[in-house]
Amino acid sequence: MISKYKYKKLTWIDLESPTQDEVKSVMKEYDIHPLVANELLSPTLKPKVDLYDNFIYLILHFPAYQHSHGSSTEQEVDFIIGKSFIVTTHYEVIDSLHEFSKVFEVNVIIDKSHIGGHAGFLFFYIIKELYKSLLTELNNIDKSLNNVEELIFEGKEKEMVQELSLINRDLLNFKQAIRLHGDVLLSLEAAGEQFFGQKFSYYLRAITGEYNKIASQLEGNHETLSELRKTNDSLLSTKQNEIMKILTTMAFVTFPLTLIAGIFGMNTVDMPIIGTHGDFLKVMGIMLFGTFLMFLFFKHKKWL
Repeated sequence: MISKYKYKKLTWIDLESPTQDEVKSVMKEYDIHPLVANELLSPTLKPKVDLYDNFIYLILHFPAYQHSHGSSTEQEVDFIIGKSFIVTTHYEVIDSLHEFSKVFEVNVIIDKSHIGGHAGFLFFYIIKELYKSLLTELNNIDKSLNNVEELIFEGKEKEMVQELSLINRDLLNFKQAIRLHGDVLLSLEAAGEQFFGQKFSYYLRAITGEYNKIASQLEGNHETLSELRKTNDSLLSTKQNEIMKILTTMAFVTFPLTLIAGIFGMNTVDMPIIGTHGDFLKVMGIMLFGTFLMFLFFKHKKWL
């Protein structure tokens, strides 16, 4: 599907899962290099930036969990940025791009957009919106971490082991998706300054700054997760130690009782106490006395 938006001399062409014919028409209209046009037909594994005579070609991958419309948790966006046009290509619905297109259309109609003189400024606003959506994703993960923290201290440590593992998986996938953004954006700064001129370098550095915000919050969430895992593991170990302590105490307490009961249950002649008046109560008294001695021993050793 192809959508086209215009503002004065600027044109934004948005391609969603483009067909070969749609790519060919864009290629002819905006003089797109055939190698680039061919790459638009299918997703690419790694991000990159290439400088051509009449445009900059940029590929970035963005993690998506709450706003994903497909089975993948990673969304690719290809940018072809010319002087008077920008082409964005993606292979599923991307909410942030969809929202930006609606706002862009409304502002153009009422002529309230304050976009600069070339398509680099339009790219700047689009990429800011995409990074803003990543902050939303990280904020949702942060809320999940806060919820897990509350449940840990409510005594649900065991249930939180799986929840922490799921959050860790999401953070690792998130980090994997944006791990090359820093290097690619540095290359974009050099290419963008050469293509658009020195005055645009401020906006290029601002884009890198948006990425740094994401990377910083991601690192903060990862540290929070690590501390919560340590706390949860510590509480689980403490609880397990208490259980083992109780079971060990019960084993030591029942040992003399079993021994005494076994001795007096032996079928032998001349067994002491057995056969005398009140022999059952006497044996029970001996067993209780043995239990009491074991209790005093544990208290003395501070095991209880």
